[in-house]
Amino acid sequence: MDISFLLRGMLVGFAIAAPVGPIGVLCIRRTLADGRMTGFVSGMGAATADMIYGMVAALGLTAVADLLTGVSLWTRLLGGIFLCYLGVRTFFEAPSERPAAVGARGLLGAYMSTLALTITNPATIISFAGVFAGMGMASGVSGYGDALLLVAGVFSGSALWWILLSGGVSLLRSRVTPDLLRWINRGAGMIIFVFGAVALASLL
Repeated sequence: MDISFLLRGMLVGFAIAAPVGPIGVLCIRRTLADGRMTGFVSGMGAATADMIYGMVAALGLTAVADLLTGVSLWTRLLGGIFLCYLGVRTFFEAPSERPAAVGARGLLGAYMSTLALTITNPATIISFAGVFAGMGMASGVSGYGDALLLVAGVFSGSALWWILLSGGVSLLRSRVTPDLLRWINRGAGMIIFVFGAVALASLL
């Protein structure tokens, strides 16, 4: 096994997770509203989806990739509808003046929702496949050991980004007033809704 695959996988996972899309906006909003742990767990849902798609790309599971691409119409439709719903709910949700007490059920819901949103975007596998090919990883993987190191790196890099994001945002929570949080809710809700609308429009 080549340990360099772990490091290169971390770079790939970090790079793919870092752009602030709907999941990033959602995690920022949840960190401000419900605390660092909720934001971090939400990010872990996205990191898990990244790991799954990274595994598909790294192991060359073309049959699985074809299956995911074949059902992309339904996954994009469901993902777009859910994003629109989440955007509207976030826009009108009244902010709380104190952090919500989030139990295991709440954390599980935060994790599963971002996992579902991220994994309903089959285009993610195209990103991984393109990056792997561009970095010469596809031809360099000589066995399952290298592939698993690559996947572990992808998950670690993605998780590192969500740790940094949730930790950095949580430092600002004490400076956030209810009025500011209300506007953050509205802004985040509109951004999330736009992402959902774009996903639905791409089906036309």
